[in-house]
Amino acid sequence: MTIAVDFDGTIVEHRYPEIGKERPFAIQTLKMLLKEGHQLILWSVREGELLEQAVEWCRARGIEFYAVNKDFAEEDPEHYRHHSRKLKADLWIDDRNVGGLPDWGTIYRIIHERKTYEQVLMEDLGEERGKKKRWWQF
Repeated sequence: MTIAVDFDGTIVEHRYPEIGKERPFAIQTLKMLLKEGHQLILWSVREGELLEQAVEWCRARGIEFYAVNKDFAEEDPEHYRHHSRKLKADLWIDDRNVGGLPDWGTIYRIIHERKTYEQVLMEDLGEERGKKKRWWQF
C-alpha cells in the first residue's frame, strides 16, 4: 500500500517552522509499516531547507521515504508544474482529517488489520456483533 504521511502535527507536534517533539509512537509505527512492505511518501507543506530538515529528522530515526512531496522519487517536479499535484496514494495520514488524528496505535490497526476507523472504534467500545457495551459496564 502507498501511504502519504504529513509531517507537522502528524509525525511531530506543530511547531512550524521549527520541528516539534515526536508524537507518541509515530516513528515506531512508521518503521513497522515499512517493515511490512508499505511505501511511505512524506507529504508536507514544507519546502526547500525546511523540507530537507524534516526528511533528515526522519532519516536520523530510521525512516526512509519512497518519495517526498511527489508520487515517486525519480519524478521531475518541473515536468508537472502546470498539473494537479494530488498524490496517488492509497491512504493519507494527516492531523487535518475530519475528526482529527487518531493515535498511532489505532492508525496501525486500521492499516495492518485492514479495518475501517469505525470498525476499530466499535471493537474498542465493545460493540462488535451488535453487543453494546456501555462505558459504565465492566
